[in-house]
Amino acid sequence: MRISTITNWAYAVTVVLTILSGGAFILSAHSAVRERTAVETRQQLDELVDQLAIAVEQTTEDARLFVMRGEERHLQAFRSAEGEERAREHAIKGLKSTDLSPQELVALRRLESDAEALDQIEEKAIADYGNGNRDGARQTLFGPEHERLQTDLLASVQHFIDLVATRADDEFAGARARTDLWDNIAKSMLGLTAAVFIGVLYFVLKRRVATPLLRMTGIVNRLAKQDYDVEVLPDSRRDEIGEMNEAIQIFRDNGLERERLDAERRRDQKTKDHILHLMHRLQACQQQEELAEVVSLFAPQIFPHLAGHLYLMNGGRSALTSTSRWLQPSRSRDVLAPAECWGLRRGRPHISDHSRDDVPCQHLEEGDDACICIPLSAHGDTVGLLYFEGTDGGKAMVTARLYIEIIAENIGLAIANLQLRDRLTHLAIRDPLTGLLNRRSLDDEMNRLRRDTVDRPTACLMVDIDHFKRFNDEFGHDAGDHVMRQVATLMADTAGKSGSVYRFGGEEFTIVLPEATGGSAIDIAEKLRSAVEAAPVTYQGRPLGTVTVSIGIASTEDGKPAATLLQRADAALLRAKSEGRNITLVDGCDGSPNHRLAG
Repeated sequence: MRISTITNWAYAVTVVLTILSGGAFILSAHSAVRERTAVETRQQLDELVDQLAIAVEQTTEDARLFVMRGEERHLQAFRSAEGEERAREHAIKGLKSTDLSPQELVALRRLESDAEALDQIEEKAIADYGNGNRDGARQTLFGPEHERLQTDLLASVQHFIDLVATRADDEFAGARARTDLWDNIAKSMLGLTAAVFIGVLYFVLKRRVATPLLRMTGIVNRLAKQDYDVEVLPDSRRDEIGEMNEAIQIFRDNGLERERLDAERRRDQKTKDHILHLMHRLQACQQQEELAEVVSLFAPQIFPHLAGHLYLMNGGRSALTSTSRWLQPSRSRDVLAPAECWGLRRGRPHISDHSRDDVPCQHLEEGDDACICIPLSAHGDTVGLLYFEGTDGGKAMVTARLYIEIIAENIGLAIANLQLRDRLTHLAIRDPLTGLLNRRSLDDEMNRLRRDTVDRPTACLMVDIDHFKRFNDEFGHDAGDHVMRQVATLMADTAGKSGSVYRFGGEEFTIVLPEATGGSAIDIAEKLRSAVEAAPVTYQGRPLGTVTVSIGIASTEDGKPAATLLQRADAALLRAKSEGRNITLVDGCDGSPNHRLAG
């Protein structure tokens, strides 16, 4: 006979025996339920009768206390016996609702009759006491008739209890016998089922053990080669095979977790490398524009899921302007006031998210993206703001917050250093009174022109304020400084992007015009001279009179060297001053007299 046939027959027999055994267990359980029902019925009847007896005794006690003491509270307690009567009626109805035998029904009717008679004699005693017949009332409640009725009632209660107990015991014994019978049948069927199961255990063992072991061998071999993509099928059995399958699953999960941790470590190392590169680039930046470009380049590499802005504080500290952005941030504006950011107000990083755990910054538009604002500070001064926003509920932001704060600290230091260098450079190359480039800057420019090997057209203007000493003598040195600053402003505006303006010394100035011909230099000089002469000059509400300038011009257009440009322009200026001032003189070409432009 084939093994599959034996297995099928064994399976069918096992199913039949199991069904029969289950049926026997069900019948046994049903008998146990009936057994338990009999016990519960007896307990219920006992409780109902006890309630009845307690109610009778309580009513009698209240009536006797009233006729003995005459206190109103005892009368009220007796009158409340109506509620007790309702409880007694409820108990009696409950007894009648159960399946009572004829003898139990007769005993119950007698119990009700005795209780009714006892109630009537107690009501009569209460009425006599109320009519003034107190002795008669006491005689009634403590007399032999009342004692007889109370004794009869208690005897009826006990007789009823005995009948109920006898019936309940008989039902309990019958239920117990049936339960034992079906329990024995169920055990016999279960034993027969176990025998059949043992007979086919060998065939089940092959399917339940050998086949899973063969499958798990292939899985273990792949895991040994660190091939964690292999799938371990779930096995809910609680035996050695199931435990081995669970151990293999744990081994695979540990391998996957180790790979995840390695990948996270590599990502973290890559982030640190990007941060290190960013810091190196920040240290090498020469201008704030370069710094903004470096930040916008490296920020998306370090935080690929976070968009953001780099804001810089303006000179008046009234606004911050975005100098760079990355990954298209949507919630924050390009220009914001310092008071609109809680991070700047508090001087600490501030997170604004949709959970509303904290007050959001006022410069943010409506949205679900979580945002963080990190003030950029250095040397006790706030120089800007680093802003990030993320679309993943702020998880990436929380994870990267330490790195964000480190980067913000370095960016703040880099910006502060650039600003400090700019201020130092400004002090080194600028005249503190007029803000123009100083004499040192002019010397550097002239040296550069001398070293330049390519001949480019260049013009030089030497400018002197006419009769400047008069302003100092008549109005004071502060007024003279005001005149000098106003003339310097006019020169810077006139030269514009065409050239650079320098303070040569005292009231003399120099304008160098690269790539300018003699004709364009003359146009600029005349425009400047006319603008100075036409500009009204007042100081503290007092008019200072007309201010004029004398200008000398020299250029390389005539083939003369750039090395003598400054000296030739200065010589032209001296001649302009000697010939009446408020005029422009051009250095002559090939020895011819200087060209004169009258004022």
